[in-house]
Amino acid sequence: MPTNSQPSKPHSQFSLLTKRRFLPYFLTQALGAFNDNLYKNALLLMIAFGGIASAEDSALLTNLAAGIFILPFFLFSPISGQLADKLEKSQLMRWAKLLELAIMCLAALAMLLPLFEGSSGWILMALLFLMGLQSALFGPVKFALLPQHLHKDELVGGNALVEMGTFIAILGGTICAGVLFGLQDAPAWIAAGIVGFALLGVFSSRFIPAAAANDPELNVNWNPFTAVLSTIAKAREDRGVFLSIVAISWFWFMGASYLTQFPNFARDVLGGSSELVTVLLTLFSLGVATGSLLCERLSNHKVELGIVPIGSIGMSVFGIDLWFAISGLNVPDGISAWAFISNSDHWRLMADIALVSAFGGLFVVPLQALIQQRSDEKKRAQIIAANNVMNALFMVGSAALGIVLLAVMKLSIGDYFLVLAIMNLVVAAYVYSQVPEFVLRFGIWMLSHTLYRVRDNGLQHIPEEGPAVLVCNHVSYVDALLIAGTCQRPIRFVMAKAIAEMPLLKYFFRLAKTIPICSPRADRAMYDNAFKRIKAELEAGNLVCIFPEGKLTTNGEVDTFKKGIERIIEETPVPVVPMALDGLWGSFFSHKDGHALTTRPKRFWSKVSLSVGEPVAPEHASADALKDKVLALLGKD
Repeated sequence: MPTNSQPSKPHSQFSLLTKRRFLPYFLTQALGAFNDNLYKNALLLMIAFGGIASAEDSALLTNLAAGIFILPFFLFSPISGQLADKLEKSQLMRWAKLLELAIMCLAALAMLLPLFEGSSGWILMALLFLMGLQSALFGPVKFALLPQHLHKDELVGGNALVEMGTFIAILGGTICAGVLFGLQDAPAWIAAGIVGFALLGVFSSRFIPAAAANDPELNVNWNPFTAVLSTIAKAREDRGVFLSIVAISWFWFMGASYLTQFPNFARDVLGGSSELVTVLLTLFSLGVATGSLLCERLSNHKVELGIVPIGSIGMSVFGIDLWFAISGLNVPDGISAWAFISNSDHWRLMADIALVSAFGGLFVVPLQALIQQRSDEKKRAQIIAANNVMNALFMVGSAALGIVLLAVMKLSIGDYFLVLAIMNLVVAAYVYSQVPEFVLRFGIWMLSHTLYRVRDNGLQHIPEEGPAVLVCNHVSYVDALLIAGTCQRPIRFVMAKAIAEMPLLKYFFRLAKTIPICSPRADRAMYDNAFKRIKAELEAGNLVCIFPEGKLTTNGEVDTFKKGIERIIEETPVPVVPMALDGLWGSFFSHKDGHALTTRPKRFWSKVSLSVGEPVAPEHASADALKDKVLALLGKD
């Protein structure tokens, strides 16, 4: 089985569905999501229309159902996260599926045996709580296992498939519940369905390959209340990871807000047909699935945070447009689902709903992959457990906001959707202001998908951890941005003061924590401070990139490498990685035909290559030797 650190050849994410290290896991988690929603929605239908509860109990049970299912995520996710870090993960997943089977067998008995008549509603609600417990147990191990079975360049694609599978399964389980409830002898069909799908989940889980425990010596805290506090505290240790959890939880806040209002939206705005609820659910689910699957293509098999702002912008743009679409809507009462879909006047509304959710998929998948990638391996499942707790908290918050805005303030559903779109902009702006990396990566992504197409070769030579100096030829004002967009590790760039303080680019350079430098004659204090910062960054285990020529090329050729690189290595002996940029000479940001930025761009989507050579030991890293390495990468040795 390949390890996370091994590079693999880029391929379609769908090829993972042919791998034993992914397919049984994918089927197991999708079957679980399907069965959760089959049981939950069948239970709601049986309470409302099936006569398993009295009229006075029916309203109470219906309103309790959502809270009862979510409550275990608060109470037991932290304990589940600890177990997932302490135990071998595939076995833990099998135990969770056996628990699901036992719960579903009890639920089937409660539906079918006359012994439980009159109290089956309350019994089934208790079992719904146990299903929530089972899901809380399954959640942390489900996502903590992925980084152990997938390569780094498969992590985004794997998460996208999981997100797609989850939402399609939720939709399928919801629809299946309605279909089975409409059959004669509905309780028998529902009982057979929930037990049958649980059995399929148990079967598929048998084929999940082993995933070793992250921290076998971990002492589990069985107190759910102190465990919650401890888990949240661990998540907060890395600010970027914690704010990513907040952003993911906001996605679930938005999703729950839309999905919860679809029945009333269909009844009060779209003509009252219950069939339209299924149409809206289908549009939303397929939108999330499509957006999730697009992530891998847009991120080039990497955890690319640059597409996260695109997701948040799209959610708000189409959320606001949804308000305009609703304002101009005129739907006759009782319209059928097919008549609604076939009327072109309704296509804008349907497109808005699908696109809100599609951009939601773009928003959430990179964040999930980032948490898995950057979390401390020994605490990974506990961090994911904290994510589950926060998700549940935000979903409860969405219900509370809906009550306040719709029931108390009497907003229309259209106005409620508009408020959500505006709130999304505010939350996104806060997260991005606290973690500037999102904005930096967004700028880099836009640059590399408009003016340039960057092809990389030899990135495996850049160390995955620990300090190193990267040296590269200097062709254009955007060299640093293109390098940063190719390498997933944060890089501290050393660049000439004149470039670092350029009006158009200085904001991105500041976000990237660049180290400005100038000649000692111009500013001795800045010169000495630059070397101090370089030394501090390397001692902190970071990557530092310098352009040893000290200036942009004016003729397209590699100039003399200055001796500053030798001083850096003498003060902090670390490996030096040579790199070469090719294809930028003649672009808008280069000095060809005069000064850069003074003429209109002559070409877009320039083909650029970044070649990375093998690391050079510190004792061999002279300026002249490094220049020869860079020239060799350019094919000019």
